[in-house]
Amino acid sequence: MTSTYQDIPPTLVETLHGAQRVVVFTGAGVSAESGIATFRDALTGLWSRFDAQALATPEAFRAHPDVVWGWYEWRRAQALRAEPNAAHRAIAALARHVPELIVVTQNVDDLHERAGSPQVAHLHGSLHAPRCSSCGTPQALSGGVPEEPHEGRRLAPPACTHCGAPVRPGVVWFGESLPADAWSDALRVAEQCDLLFSIGTSALVYPAAELPQRALAAGATVVQVNPTVTPLDRQAHCNLHGAAADVMPRLLAAAFGATGR
Repeated sequence: MTSTYQDIPPTLVETLHGAQRVVVFTGAGVSAESGIATFRDALTGLWSRFDAQALATPEAFRAHPDVVWGWYEWRRAQALRAEPNAAHRAIAALARHVPELIVVTQNVDDLHERAGSPQVAHLHGSLHAPRCSSCGTPQALSGGVPEEPHEGRRLAPPACTHCGAPVRPGVVWFGESLPADAWSDALRVAEQCDLLFSIGTSALVYPAAELPQRALAAGATVVQVNPTVTPLDRQAHCNLHGAAADVMPRLLAAAFGATGR
Protein backbone atom coordinates (compact mmCIF):
# COMPACT_ATOMS: atom_id res chain seq x y z
CA MET A 1 0.00 0.00 0.00
CA THR A 2 1.40 3.39 -0.98
CA SER A 3 -0.08 6.71 0.07
CA THR A 4 0.75 10.36 -0.10
CA TYR A 5 0.84 12.19 3.20
CA GLN A 6 -2.41 13.99 2.36
CA ASP A 7 -4.24 10.66 2.48
CA ILE A 8 -3.67 8.67 5.67
CA PRO A 9 -5.20 5.21 5.04
CA PRO A 10 -8.12 4.39 7.38
CA THR A 11 -6.65 0.92 7.88
CA LEU A 12 -3.50 2.51 9.33
CA VAL A 13 -5.61 4.59 11.73
CA GLU A 14 -7.38 1.39 12.85
CA THR A 15 -4.05 -0.37 13.32
CA LEU A 16 -2.72 2.52 15.39
CA HIS A 17 -5.85 2.55 17.56
CA GLY A 18 -5.38 -1.14 18.31
CA ALA A 19 -1.62 -1.09 18.82
CA GLN A 20 -0.31 -1.97 22.27
CA ARG A 21 3.43 -1.76 21.62
CA VAL A 22 4.74 0.77 19.10
CA VAL A 23 8.35 1.20 18.00
CA VAL A 24 9.40 4.35 16.15
CA PHE A 25 12.69 3.75 14.33
CA THR A 26 14.24 7.02 13.11
CA GLY A 27 17.17 7.93 10.90
CA ALA A 28 19.09 10.96 9.69
CA GLY A 29 16.19 12.27 7.62
CA VAL A 30 14.29 13.24 10.76
CA SER A 31 17.16 15.33 12.16
CA ALA A 32 17.86 16.77 8.71
CA GLU A 33 14.44 18.44 8.84
CA SER A 34 15.77 20.38 11.85
CA GLY A 35 18.77 21.54 9.82
CA ILE A 36 21.29 18.95 11.03
CA ALA A 37 23.50 17.81 8.16
CA THR A 38 23.66 14.11 7.28
CA PHE A 39 26.80 12.18 6.41
CA ARG A 40 25.75 12.31 2.75
CA ASP A 41 25.89 16.12 2.80
CA ALA A 42 29.13 17.81 1.79
CA LEU A 43 30.78 19.71 4.62
CA THR A 44 30.71 23.48 4.28
CA GLY A 45 32.59 26.52 5.54
CA LEU A 46 35.76 25.86 7.51
CA TRP A 47 35.20 22.10 7.28
CA SER A 48 34.66 21.98 3.51
CA ARG A 49 38.01 20.32 2.73
CA PHE A 50 37.26 17.38 5.01
CA ASP A 51 35.29 14.20 4.33
CA ALA A 52 32.76 13.50 7.09
CA GLN A 53 33.05 9.73 6.75
CA ALA A 54 36.84 9.92 6.94
CA LEU A 55 36.65 11.88 10.21
CA ALA A 56 34.22 9.42 11.82
CA THR A 57 36.68 6.58 12.39
CA PRO A 58 38.89 5.34 15.25
CA GLU A 59 41.89 5.68 12.94
CA ALA A 60 41.21 9.38 12.33
CA PHE A 61 40.94 10.02 16.08
CA ARG A 62 44.24 8.25 16.77
CA ALA A 63 46.00 10.18 14.01
CA HIS A 64 44.40 13.60 14.51
CA PRO A 65 42.50 13.75 17.81
CA ASP A 66 42.35 17.55 17.78
CA VAL A 67 40.74 17.66 14.32
CA VAL A 68 38.21 14.93 15.11
CA TRP A 69 37.32 16.37 18.53
CA GLY A 70 37.00 19.84 17.00
CA TRP A 71 34.66 18.53 14.33
CA TYR A 72 32.48 16.70 16.83
CA GLU A 73 32.29 19.78 19.04
CA TRP A 74 31.16 21.69 15.95
CA ARG A 75 28.53 19.00 15.32
CA ARG A 76 27.43 19.12 18.97
CA ALA A 77 27.05 22.90 18.74
CA GLN A 78 24.98 22.47 15.58
CA ALA A 79 22.75 19.93 17.34
CA LEU A 80 22.29 22.13 20.41
CA ARG A 81 21.29 25.11 18.27
CA ALA A 82 18.75 23.02 16.37
CA GLU A 83 15.17 22.72 17.56
CA PRO A 84 12.90 19.66 17.47
CA ASN A 85 10.71 19.76 14.39
CA ALA A 86 7.07 18.79 13.91
CA ALA A 87 8.00 15.13 13.43
CA HIS A 88 9.82 14.98 16.77
CA ARG A 89 6.87 16.65 18.49
CA ALA A 90 4.28 14.42 16.82
CA ILE A 91 6.21 11.29 17.82
CA ALA A 92 6.36 12.54 21.42
CA ALA A 93 2.63 13.30 21.32
CA LEU A 94 1.87 9.87 19.87
CA ALA A 95 3.43 8.30 22.97
CA ARG A 96 0.62 9.84 25.02
CA HIS A 97 -2.03 8.04 22.94
CA VAL A 98 -0.74 4.45 22.94
CA PRO A 99 0.02 2.10 25.84
CA GLU A 100 3.73 1.81 25.03
CA LEU A 101 5.97 3.64 22.55
CA ILE A 102 9.73 3.36 22.31
CA VAL A 103 11.89 5.47 19.99
CA VAL A 104 14.94 3.69 18.57
CA THR A 105 17.08 6.23 16.76
CA GLN A 106 20.22 6.17 14.67
CA ASN A 107 20.66 9.89 15.35
CA VAL A 108 23.23 11.14 17.86
CA ASP A 109 21.47 14.38 18.84
CA ASP A 110 18.95 14.81 21.67
CA LEU A 111 16.04 16.23 19.67
CA HIS A 112 13.68 13.37 20.53
CA GLU A 113 14.31 13.92 24.23
CA ARG A 114 13.86 17.67 23.93
CA ALA A 115 10.58 17.13 22.10
CA GLY A 116 9.34 15.11 25.07
CA SER A 117 9.69 11.46 24.02
CA PRO A 118 9.96 9.52 27.29
CA GLN A 119 11.78 6.40 26.03
CA VAL A 120 14.62 6.88 23.53
CA ALA A 121 17.32 4.34 22.68
CA HIS A 122 20.38 5.62 20.77
CA LEU A 123 21.79 2.88 18.56
CA HIS A 124 24.73 4.98 17.36
CA GLY A 125 25.54 6.68 20.65
CA SER A 126 25.22 10.36 21.53
CA LEU A 127 27.13 13.57 20.92
CA HIS A 128 26.32 14.45 24.52
CA ALA A 129 27.86 11.39 26.22
CA PRO A 130 31.65 11.38 25.67
CA ARG A 131 33.83 8.71 27.22
CA CYS A 132 37.50 7.93 27.71
CA SER A 133 39.18 6.52 24.61
CA SER A 134 41.21 4.15 26.80
CA CYS A 135 39.31 3.07 29.92
CA GLY A 136 35.80 3.91 28.70
CA THR A 137 34.84 5.98 31.75
CA PRO A 138 31.93 8.35 30.96
CA GLN A 139 32.92 12.01 31.02
CA ALA A 140 30.98 15.20 31.72
CA LEU A 141 30.69 18.07 29.26
CA SER A 142 30.61 21.73 30.15
CA GLY A 143 27.18 23.32 29.89
CA GLY A 144 26.00 25.50 27.03
CA VAL A 145 26.81 25.50 23.33
CA PRO A 146 30.49 24.77 22.55
CA GLU A 147 32.61 27.56 21.15
CA GLU A 148 33.83 27.26 17.56
CA PRO A 149 37.24 25.53 17.75
CA HIS A 150 40.24 27.84 17.44
CA GLU A 151 41.31 28.26 13.81
CA GLY A 152 38.02 26.66 12.85
CA ARG A 153 39.23 23.09 13.07
CA ARG A 154 41.57 21.96 15.82
CA LEU A 155 40.55 21.51 19.43
CA ALA A 156 42.48 19.23 21.77
CA PRO A 157 40.20 16.72 23.50
CA PRO A 158 40.07 16.91 27.30
CA ALA A 159 41.87 14.35 29.43
CA CYS A 160 39.98 11.54 31.14
CA THR A 161 39.35 12.33 34.80
CA HIS A 162 40.15 8.70 35.68
CA CYS A 163 43.24 7.76 33.66
CA GLY A 164 44.29 10.90 31.76
CA ALA A 165 43.84 9.47 28.24
CA PRO A 166 42.09 11.59 25.58
CA VAL A 167 38.31 11.76 25.79
CA ARG A 168 36.49 10.66 22.63
CA PRO A 169 32.99 11.45 21.32
CA GLY A 170 30.38 9.03 22.60
CA VAL A 171 29.26 7.92 19.15
CA VAL A 172 29.65 4.76 17.10
CA TRP A 173 32.28 5.29 14.42
CA PHE A 174 32.52 3.51 11.09
CA GLY A 175 34.07 0.11 11.68
CA GLU A 176 32.85 -0.12 15.29
CA SER A 177 30.12 -2.40 16.61
CA LEU A 178 26.87 -1.07 17.97
CA PRO A 179 26.69 -0.99 21.79
CA ALA A 180 25.73 -4.54 22.75
CA ASP A 181 23.06 -3.59 25.30
CA ALA A 182 21.42 -1.00 23.04
CA TRP A 183 21.34 -3.40 20.09
CA SER A 184 19.98 -6.26 22.18
CA ASP A 185 17.23 -4.01 23.58
CA ALA A 186 16.38 -2.71 20.09
CA LEU A 187 16.03 -6.23 18.70
CA ARG A 188 13.84 -7.22 21.63
CA VAL A 189 11.39 -4.33 21.26
CA ALA A 190 11.27 -4.76 17.46
CA GLU A 191 10.38 -8.43 17.85
CA GLN A 192 7.76 -7.73 20.54
CA CYS A 193 5.99 -4.74 18.97
CA ASP A 194 2.78 -4.92 16.97
CA LEU A 195 3.47 -1.72 14.99
CA LEU A 196 6.81 -0.31 13.82
CA PHE A 197 7.33 3.01 12.06
CA SER A 198 10.53 3.38 10.03
CA ILE A 199 10.99 7.13 9.57
CA GLY A 200 13.64 9.06 7.66
CA THR A 201 16.03 6.16 7.24
CA SER A 202 17.42 4.71 4.02
CA ALA A 203 16.94 1.07 5.11
CA LEU A 204 20.48 0.48 3.82
CA VAL A 205 22.72 0.82 6.89
CA TYR A 206 23.15 -2.51 8.65
CA PRO A 207 22.82 -3.85 11.23
CA ALA A 208 20.30 -1.12 12.17
CA ALA A 209 18.27 -1.71 8.99
CA GLU A 210 17.58 -5.21 10.30
CA LEU A 211 15.06 -3.87 12.84
CA PRO A 212 12.09 -3.52 10.43
CA GLN A 213 12.90 -7.00 9.08
CA ARG A 214 12.78 -8.45 12.60
CA ALA A 215 9.44 -6.75 13.24
CA LEU A 216 8.02 -8.08 9.96
CA ALA A 217 9.21 -11.60 10.72
CA ALA A 218 7.52 -11.43 14.13
CA GLY A 219 4.20 -10.43 12.56
CA ALA A 220 4.17 -6.68 13.25
CA THR A 221 2.72 -4.07 10.92
CA VAL A 222 5.54 -1.98 9.44
CA VAL A 223 4.92 1.56 8.19
CA GLN A 224 7.57 3.54 6.34
CA VAL A 225 7.68 7.35 6.25
CA ASN A 226 10.21 8.65 3.75
CA PRO A 227 10.24 11.19 0.90
CA THR A 228 12.04 8.73 -1.38
CA VAL A 229 11.75 5.06 -2.26
CA THR A 230 13.92 2.66 -0.23
CA PRO A 231 14.40 -1.12 -0.24
CA LEU A 232 11.79 -1.31 2.53
CA ASP A 233 9.02 -0.10 0.16
CA ARG A 234 8.57 -3.62 -1.20
CA GLN A 235 8.00 -5.09 2.27
CA ALA A 236 6.30 -2.40 4.35
CA HIS A 237 2.56 -2.72 4.84
CA CYS A 238 2.18 1.02 4.23
CA ASN A 239 4.46 3.62 2.63
CA LEU A 240 3.78 7.28 3.38
CA HIS A 241 5.94 9.21 0.94
CA GLY A 242 6.68 12.67 2.29
CA ALA A 243 8.74 14.61 4.80
CA ALA A 244 8.38 13.31 8.35
CA ALA A 245 7.55 16.81 9.64
CA ASP A 246 4.53 16.82 7.31
CA VAL A 247 3.47 13.19 7.57
CA MET A 248 3.62 12.54 11.31
CA PRO A 249 1.40 15.48 12.41
CA ARG A 250 -1.13 14.46 9.73
CA LEU A 251 -1.08 10.88 10.95
CA LEU A 252 -1.54 12.02 14.55
CA ALA A 253 -4.43 14.26 13.52
CA ALA A 254 -6.10 11.49 11.51
CA ALA A 255 -5.85 9.03 14.38
CA PHE A 256 -6.35 11.18 17.46
CA GLY A 257 -7.39 14.66 16.34
CA ALA A 258 -4.10 16.22 17.45
CA THR A 259 -1.02 17.40 15.54
CA GLY A 260 1.69 17.63 18.18
CA ARG A 261 2.82 20.95 16.74
